[in-house]
Amino acid sequence: MDAELVQAIVSEVREQDIVQMAVDVVDIPSPTGEELEMGRYMRRALEGIGLRVAWQEVEPGRANVVGTLEGSGRGKSLMFNGHMDTSNSGKETFLTGIGYKPHAVIRDGMIYGLGIYNMKGALVCYTEAVRAIQRAGLRPKGDVVIAAVVGEIEKTQYGEEHIGAQYRGYGAGTHYLVTHGASADMCILGEPTDMQLVLGHCGSLWARLSTHGPYRHTGFTRGHEMESSIRRMHDVLSAVYDWMPTWRKQAAYGGEAGIANVGCIQGGYPWRASRTPERTDAYIDLRVPPTMPMAEARRAVESLVSDLRHRFPDAGIESEIYVTVPGSEIPGDH
Repeated sequence: MDAELVQAIVSEVREQDIVQMAVDVVDIPSPTGEELEMGRYMRRALEGIGLRVAWQEVEPGRANVVGTLEGSGRGKSLMFNGHMDTSNSGKETFLTGIGYKPHAVIRDGMIYGLGIYNMKGALVCYTEAVRAIQRAGLRPKGDVVIAAVVGEIEKTQYGEEHIGAQYRGYGAGTHYLVTHGASADMCILGEPTDMQLVLGHCGSLWARLSTHGPYRHTGFTRGHEMESSIRRMHDVLSAVYDWMPTWRKQAAYGGEAGIANVGCIQGGYPWRASRTPERTDAYIDLRVPPTMPMAEARRAVESLVSDLRHRFPDAGIESEIYVTVPGSEIPGDH
């Protein structure tokens, strides 16, 4: 890279503009499914710096915003992609820190607030980078695209209870983006990576395991305690945890062991604890390395379930795979 060219651009970066925009976007609540106001802000911001802006309505009340700085037509295009939704809503009572609220706080040279880290701060930096290029009087050879997308956070619709826009995440906006005209030769995601260049990204497989047992009043459980679906799940989960080292070895990537997590357990009725539940569910998250085909990950889960059914024939084990998001990677010399 031309050192003088780099300095010409960097010298046009304005800290005050970065801070002001960062405060603005943090102050706009935008949990998954409620990104509309954040989208409107991004449209004004990108139009304000002279970009050609497209508004992609993914569904009512949710839209991607795509701004393009047109190049001279003689180079490759580069997209900066970032999601507008936040992992939390700011209303969670168990998240009390200032970093979990949609209200920006500047303290000791740092900006705190919901979404600044993941990943509204990146959208701010993309915008200021393009401003700096323009202030320097430069025109890239290829297009520079800023894509602010909805629905990236790891959430999914499931069953009849968890439905609606607030659950339609896990890349919903970017899936729409790339099938509706937005493309580029290269793309950079400004996700929080502790300032490390990350060339590979694991995918995910989410699976449900269920055990069954008789629905029985507490007064009639004497001698049948081991038949409860909750007690049976206790044994099944112990076996799952025993299996996890096998997965960690199988799913190793980049010199690091694979990752697995039991993310949720459901069973019974809190308003009627005098009954043994007929079903208990456990939900498992497996991180799938980009070098592993999703079919191989599915087979690993199917093998686990088959083994569990053999070991616990009376548990009535059922299973379901309900999320499969493949990983990706690019060569180190790209």
